[in-house]
Amino acid sequence: MEGVHGLPARAILPAALLAAALALPAQGRAEEGAVQACLRIDDDAARLACFDRLHGRSVPPPRPALASSPPDAVAEPSGSLDGPGQPTLQVREAARAAAGPLTQAWLLDGSGTPFRLVPYRPIYILPLSATDNINRRPDSPAPGHSTGVDLPNRSVEAKFQISAKTLAWEAPFGDLWIAYTQSSRWQLYQGDISRPFRETNYEPEIILNRAADFGLLGWRGRMVGLSLSHQSNGRALPLSRSWNRVIGHIGLERDAWSLVIRPWFRIRESADQDDNPDIEDHMGRADLTLRREGSAGQLLALRLRHSLRGGDRSRGSAELDWAFPLTGRLHGFVQLFSGYGESMIDYNIRQTRLGVGLSLAGWH
Repeated sequence: MEGVHGLPARAILPAALLAAALALPAQGRAEEGAVQACLRIDDDAARLACFDRLHGRSVPPPRPALASSPPDAVAEPSGSLDGPGQPTLQVREAARAAAGPLTQAWLLDGSGTPFRLVPYRPIYILPLSATDNINRRPDSPAPGHSTGVDLPNRSVEAKFQISAKTLAWEAPFGDLWIAYTQSSRWQLYQGDISRPFRETNYEPEIILNRAADFGLLGWRGRMVGLSLSHQSNGRALPLSRSWNRVIGHIGLERDAWSLVIRPWFRIRESADQDDNPDIEDHMGRADLTLRREGSAGQLLALRLRHSLRGGDRSRGSAELDWAFPLTGRLHGFVQLFSGYGESMIDYNIRQTRLGVGLSLAGWH
């Protein structure tokens, strides 16, 4: 599909997203969050006091409660101003607690602390991860990238993932984040061959993210941005797999739901350096993640990915993650995947995989 002046349309979309991000007016994100927190206070007097504090007005002492007032009546926010016209600590914390999932995950209210690690993608360990199609003979159209023999891989293995991001720079045009994700498939039950790691994927990213505020089909747009991603498995030939991408993103919220859409453009490599020339027709050219924070601390996330092509090039995948609380931040975790590209080495293998284990919730 051709775009302007013959450029691929998939190359134009990330650039358009960045242009939209830079064109958005700068906003006082902390002040906006504090205003939203005040609006969520049901008691009239407490809500008025919240706005008075937010705008630096003196607040008269609260009137004595009537004898008939219930003992658990809503208390008026208290605390001194941090500075002229600045919201109190209580107001800021209330705003953070009342913020939507994307605001909390990406600190869109301006509450970020540089170089403090915060969750990114799911952190989990799945002692049992079973597939209906284990890849015993990995291959790729690139010359010298096929094993030619079957590997002694079993269909039941363990899988785990670690992921975090940190705010590196708060700039007028957006927040610059550094992120890292690593996932491994471990042949834990292959004692006769020393339980090797079958596949480990590494993905460092640089992410430019900007807060936004716009409406779209009943959703509220909260962020836009661009990222630069490198993903590889760190293997030598014939098992080496890798690609580099420029990824655009747009994030929307609606009540407890969040929706993140990410189209990307692959950075081309020379033929002799390309481990997987057909990877976009399997691992896709865009993905969509729909996430909901349910009651009692449950998290549900659906990730859809597609090649954005028709015919025999129409391929994709679906992944469903469900986290439910056990104790503290420890959650039970179930992951169901079906399609292409469950890992880099399996990018051109279609499979269905089910895993059960534990997760640290709070990711996005």
